[in-house]
Amino acid sequence: MVRGALSHLDLTVADLNSSVEFYDRVLGQLGYSRRDDLGAGAPCWCISDSSGGSFTIALKPARPESASVRHDRYAPGLHHLAFHADSREDVDRFHAFLLRIGATVLDPPAEYAYTPGYYAVFFTDPDGIKLEAVFEPELRGRAGR
Repeated sequence: MVRGALSHLDLTVADLNSSVEFYDRVLGQLGYSRRDDLGAGAPCWCISDSSGGSFTIALKPARPESASVRHDRYAPGLHHLAFHADSREDVDRFHAFLLRIGATVLDPPAEYAYTPGYYAVFFTDPDGIKLEAVFEPELRGRAGR
């Protein structure tokens, strides 16, 4: 496990049922396994690496008075969440998957000038949280450097 790597992320959602359906499909496609035994009573998905490290994402219901508020990525808090892809083709396949499930795609796959070869698709969850699948060849194999 890499010291300082993320352990888990809990997202607050307005409609737990629709968010569970969305994240079941999306996270399952990305290689996560549903592990509700790890989420402290919340729907939870886990992914592990070859060194034994793991990362979980769990969903928590929003307070009823906050459930109608859409996520604002420019307010303090989370801007977006990005997931690694294995290749440009992996990003393209993931984009096709997003279209098949009717996800909201903000920006189809394209190369961006963040780092050399950065190739990503941007989409949102049911609450408007911006998500990304990215192939970033510049950083592959450079963890901890």
